[in-house]
Amino acid sequence: MSVEIADAALAGGVARGDLAAFEVLVRRYSGRVFGLAFRILNDRAEAEDVTQEVFATAWRRLDSLSDPAAVRTWLFRVAHRQCLGVLRRNRTDPVGDLPDTGATPVGLGQPPRDPSIVAETVAAVAALRLALRRLPEPQRAAWLLAEVDGLSYAQIALAVGASEESVRGRLARARVRLAEVMKVWR
Repeated sequence: MSVEIADAALAGGVARGDLAAFEVLVRRYSGRVFGLAFRILNDRAEAEDVTQEVFATAWRRLDSLSDPAAVRTWLFRVAHRQCLGVLRRNRTDPVGDLPDTGATPVGLGQPPRDPSIVAETVAAVAALRLALRRLPEPQRAAWLLAEVDGLSYAQIALAVGASEESVRGRLARARVRLAEVMKVWR
């Protein structure tokens, strides 16, 4: 029987220099942190570097976290800030793309045999990617953190360094813009 250690206990252990707790924290959240970084940067190597830097920061600074139970949100906030730094250094437009994992399109289960369904699904995903690229970075970040990572308004606000009201507005505007662009795919 596996007992899952609470985030607060892990954060406390890391803050005390417990390497085993740090390894559990990395295993638990490295995939999610990498996914966020990859969606923002659209570059696997940059996302890997950001992920590594996020956990190096966690090792050094988790002792300053006032609410150890909020470690997940704190990691996303550090990752978001790291990504913004990379984008500033590279002077590129953030893409914030959904990763192309080669998996079966969402909602279809087994791959369809009808080529027209496959083509339509691929076109719809491409349209969503393009629509996400065109969103302003604050709206894109809020949408990705809410819809892909499942964070609450409060968690997103902490992650991006904004108020909950700002996050609600950004998310609402992003959803309206995406709904308008994607209405032809309904």
